[in-house]
Amino acid sequence: MGLNVAIVGVGPVGDRILRCLKERSFPLAAQPVVMATTARTEVLGDEEVQVHKTAPELFEGIDVVFFAGREGAKGASREWADVAIKAGAYCIDNGSDFRMYPDVPLVVPEVNMDAVTPNTKLIASPNCSTIQMVVAVAPLHRAAGIKRIVVSTYQSVSGWGLKAMEELEQQLCCLARGEEVPFDPCVFTRRICLDCIPHIDRFTASGYTKEELKMVNETRKILDSPEMQVSPTAVRVPVMIGHAESVNVEFRRPLSAAEARAILSDPVQSPGIVVMDGPAVDPHATASRKAPDELQYPTQVDILQDEYKDLVLVGRIRDDETVDHAINLWVVADNLRKGAATNVVQIAEKMIERGFWPGKV
Repeated sequence: MGLNVAIVGVGPVGDRILRCLKERSFPLAAQPVVMATTARTEVLGDEEVQVHKTAPELFEGIDVVFFAGREGAKGASREWADVAIKAGAYCIDNGSDFRMYPDVPLVVPEVNMDAVTPNTKLIASPNCSTIQMVVAVAPLHRAAGIKRIVVSTYQSVSGWGLKAMEELEQQLCCLARGEEVPFDPCVFTRRICLDCIPHIDRFTASGYTKEELKMVNETRKILDSPEMQVSPTAVRVPVMIGHAESVNVEFRRPLSAAEARAILSDPVQSPGIVVMDGPAVDPHATASRKAPDELQYPTQVDILQDEYKDLVLVGRIRDDETVDHAINLWVVADNLRKGAATNVVQIAEKMIERGFWPGKV
C-alpha cells in the first residue's frame, strides 16, 4: 500500500518535492499527481512529468497535497486547499497564505511537530529563512530561554524563483563577455550580479520588509514565544542556491558558546543539525595561509553536497562579549530543500510515524 500524493506547483520547490519523495523512499501508492495553472509536460526530478490543470476532481482519493511553486503558487492554497480537504486530503502548504492563522499550525518537524494532530487538515510550512534559524535556535531556547535575536540573512536568488536564477546566470554571462549587464526591475530592484540587495519582498510602513516581518512573526509562533524580540535584516546575495544567516542570540539564563556547541552537536537535543566549528581541517590553513589557529565553518557551497542538502549547518559559534548571556551563530541551509521541499515532506513523514493513515502505510 502507500499514500496517494498530489503536488500543486511546478517551480523549483515542486521539483525538489518530487526529488525528496523519491530520494527518501516516501511510501507512494502511485506516481504523484502534479497540478499547475495549465496542463503541460515538464521535466521535474530529472523525469518528464505530465502536469494537469488544477481541477476539483483531481483531489478525489488523494491522501496528502503539497502546495509548492513560488510561495505556494501565491494563492493556490487559498483557492484549492478547502477543495482538497473536503475531498479527504491533508494539505501541507509551502506558501505564506495561512502561516499566521491562529488555527493553522506553522510547523518545523524538528521543533514543534506536536502542533499537528489527526484533526489538523491544513498545515503551514514557514518561510525558508525562518526554518533554518529556528532549527538552530530552538534547542538553545529550550536550554536557556531566548530573550532577543538579531539576525542578518544572506539569501540566494532561488528564494525568489526560477526567473531570478535565470537572471543571475544571464548577468554573469554578460559580465564575462564584457557586455552591459541587464536586469528586470520586476525581479530585483537592481542587478544582483556582484552586488548585495538589502531588500526582499515589499517594504512596510515600519521600514522593514515583509520578508523580515515573516521572520519576526513566524519565529514567535513556532517557538510559542509571542514576546520574543526578533530584529532582522534580509539581504539578497548573488548565490544561486542556499541561504546563510548571521544570528546573535541573547538568553534569559546563562549559556556559553561551549555549552551551545555541545547542545547543537547532540543529535538527540538538536536533530537535523550538523555543527561545522572548531579547528580548521583545511591543510592549506597552515601550509599556505600560515594560519594554524584558523577555524572551520559552513558556507552555501556546502549545502550543495548530497550529505548536507536536507540539514542545517551551524558554525562560528562564539560568545558575544558585549552583553551577558549571548552568543553568535552562523547558520546555512538549502532554501529549496530544508527551507521548503524537505520540510513539507518531513512533516508528512512524521504524520505517517504517528499513524495518521492507518492501514495504508
